[in-house]
Amino acid sequence: MSERQRILLFAGGSLGEWALREIQAGDLLVGVDRGALFLVRHGLLPDLAIGDFDSVSADEREEIRAGAKALSTCDPVWKDLTDTEMALRWAIEQSPAEIVLLGALGTRFDHTLANVQLLMKALRAGVPCRIVDEKNEVMLIDRGCSVEKDRFPHISLLPLSSEVTGITLTGFRYPLHQATLSTGDSLGISNVLEEETGTIELASGYLLVIKSMD
Repeated sequence: MSERQRILLFAGGSLGEWALREIQAGDLLVGVDRGALFLVRHGLLPDLAIGDFDSVSADEREEIRAGAKALSTCDPVWKDLTDTEMALRWAIEQSPAEIVLLGALGTRFDHTLANVQLLMKALRAGVPCRIVDEKNEVMLIDRGCSVEKDRFPHISLLPLSSEVTGITLTGFRYPLHQATLSTGDSLGISNVLEEETGTIELASGYLLVIKSMD
């Protein structure tokens, strides 16, 4: 891959035309299980199709095989990782500029929650990573960051560790100063940016930053 390329992972959850609009010139496209079929059927050639492909038919699997530049398969019974985790691990090894997970949220809450927790692997590897769907964008931070005003009006903060300390918000409607969020706290839900750019600072812990629209 080109140095510092973005990698977009198209997983098998909820996908639509909105996902195609996330693609930028030069992005490396990875289809994860049924997400590969989504790419092929929209006239895109996945640079890699990866998974056990247990969610597609034999004909659909051949469609993926014919349309993908490379294919990586595994046995659906004996594997220990979800398809999305396999794809994310591969993506992290490429040292990309950023990983964007699409189709990682859907009707299976267990998979949705597992995929959100996968953000920890990218964070610990030092690779920027976001989960994006039609109405949400999710990232995980362990240090300060800035957020821009965009199509998502709501910004919520939820601790992924048992406690996050020293949370200070600037540029938000509801500011915080050296606050602590513990598991189960809802204090960080549904904030709004008042400035074009807001800042989030924290002292310790892992904090989910969730941008969303109704």
